[in-house]
Amino acid sequence: MTVRELIRELGGEAIAGDERTLLLGVAGSDNAEEGDLVFAENLASAENAWNSRAAAAVVPAGIVPPPDCQMTVIAASQPRLWFAKAAQLLASKVRHGEIDASARISPQARLGSDVRIGPGASVGALASIGHRTCIEAGAVVGDGVAVGKDCHVYPRAVLYTGTQIGDRVVVHAGAVLGADGFGYVRDRDTGSYTQFPQQGTLTIEDNVEIGANTTIDRGALSETRIRRGTKIDNLVHIGHNCDIGEDVVIAAQTGISGSSTVGKGAVIAGQVGIGDHAHVGPGVILGGQAGVLSGKTIVTTGTVLLGTPAKPLREYLRELATLARLSRRGKA
Repeated sequence: MTVRELIRELGGEAIAGDERTLLLGVAGSDNAEEGDLVFAENLASAENAWNSRAAAAVVPAGIVPPPDCQMTVIAASQPRLWFAKAAQLLASKVRHGEIDASARISPQARLGSDVRIGPGASVGALASIGHRTCIEAGAVVGDGVAVGKDCHVYPRAVLYTGTQIGDRVVVHAGAVLGADGFGYVRDRDTGSYTQFPQQGTLTIEDNVEIGANTTIDRGALSETRIRRGTKIDNLVHIGHNCDIGEDVVIAAQTGISGSSTVGKGAVIAGQVGIGDHAHVGPGVILGGQAGVLSGKTIVTTGTVLLGTPAKPLREYLRELATLARLSRRGKA
């Protein structure tokens, strides 16, 4: 893509060089090559950019390149964000339209234009794959699954029947979407367990990213939904009937039990545990290893919550200090 095409998509202004400059990828200033785009957020990092081999740099408005600058320079209000979005646009220009001979595609599947399907991948009956989507080696797209446009499903991901995926979704290797939830009914007389019906659906909205080996269960009788723009790290588990709001961030090894909700813009750090039927409000920040008990509602914003049950940072630290004093007294 040219700088002019990127500016048309992302905004910004070319303040030096040639808008016709062709960009092939992105890099850091220290290892940039010809054809790369770099970014700077302050004057010091801009100096590194000027001295790199990159073809173009995106910088904050107000930073002026030196008169002898040989690269094309773009001014943007948020250069790091502009750079990240440019990286996605440049990456989307990778080869498409190749279907490996070893892929198994049902005659009843519907494929959009420029779809790429890798070796050993499987696409089931009545499944649909949107334009320019890439299904990599060994991935399984079950019967009736719908995958939108410009998606990327990495190797050995599994999309069960009942899963619907929007546009520009990334599913990393080994992720399992739409498996049965962990729901059983116990016989009071014998102690044996019978599975409660797990026949609902899973909906992943646009611009979601799902990390490697993450698992998201389908609804039991209704729906599990991951809303637009949410980013999920590796090794996360989300149980059946959950509703995860827009632009939520969930870090590795978090577990969210069934029928829980997470509000828009919440941040959930690593190894957080959320019980069933719990509700985490919009904008809540749960720090590492925090715990939300079953059925509880958390709405505190503006501070990190830690501990189990999760509480504001200051309160959590006060309790730790009190426990430390009591421990020292006990040893006296």
